[in-house]
Amino acid sequence: MTVNDPRITVGVDGSAGSTAAVTWAAKLASRRRLQLKIVHGLQVAGLYYGGGMTGIGAATLFEAVQKDGERAIADARTLAASIDKDLVIVTDLPNDPPVPTLIDESRHARMLVVGRTGTGGFTGMLVGGTAATVAAHAHCPVAVIRGRHDSAIVPETGPVAVGIDGSPNSEQAIAVAFEEASLRGVPLVAVHAWNDIVYEDTRGTARILTQPGTLEEGEDRLLTERLAGWPEKYPDVEIGRVLVRDRPRRALLEISEEAQLVVVGSRGRGGFTGMLLGSTSQALVQHAQCPVLVVRPERKA
Repeated sequence: MTVNDPRITVGVDGSAGSTAAVTWAAKLASRRRLQLKIVHGLQVAGLYYGGGMTGIGAATLFEAVQKDGERAIADARTLAASIDKDLVIVTDLPNDPPVPTLIDESRHARMLVVGRTGTGGFTGMLVGGTAATVAAHAHCPVAVIRGRHDSAIVPETGPVAVGIDGSPNSEQAIAVAFEEASLRGVPLVAVHAWNDIVYEDTRGTARILTQPGTLEEGEDRLLTERLAGWPEKYPDVEIGRVLVRDRPRRALLEISEEAQLVVVGSRGRGGFTGMLLGSTSQALVQHAQCPVLVVRPERKA
């Protein structure tokens, strides 16, 4: 998570999900002593092209949309300042669609934060896959702020959980998860889920492994190897291990009911080439019971 600009960026739209995202992002920026950038995309292209409006009507509607955006920005700024009066806050209100805006903002952020739902400038922040799209293409980790049972109640207690599968992207998720657990002063739960069905070719031919005991020993060894060295780097972080024969998404969704944050890589070792967001990450972004932090592979210069 090394980026030129030391900032946390949050996308806002005035919805309840957006309010939760601003609160979470402001607390994180305050804790890290980073700048907070609040962004709202106006999404005004349709007012002029294909929207059936021209002249005074389009101008009037644009003015209303802009005022809504300004109000969302102002409310978010007031909320963030109430959390930390010394927080450095900047804002932006571009006349651009939300997804390209957020992806571009991710080039200059330590972390990008979005709510689980949206209205106005960020309509359909989950419906239609906007959050998943941002998480799949961003240049920094993306936090999707989810509450318990689809509510606005975002948990602030419980451990940080991380999904581990042995992929390079999983290694990056482990690094971020330890940092977040240390920052919060809470335990880290390392979750490694596996099953005894493997696919042997591109046609999806499956076979069931006949030595589950031997396989479990290997998976336990993999988890141990992936955690090696981290206790020395973060001696303040208590580490719990969960090794379960199950689908990763189900195991992580279950632990999200007790965690305050779940960290995953955007793609695991079972992902298909060209799939920018794996099925486990997608499931968590849409159904987790706590905020989800999706860690993207590092971009090569």
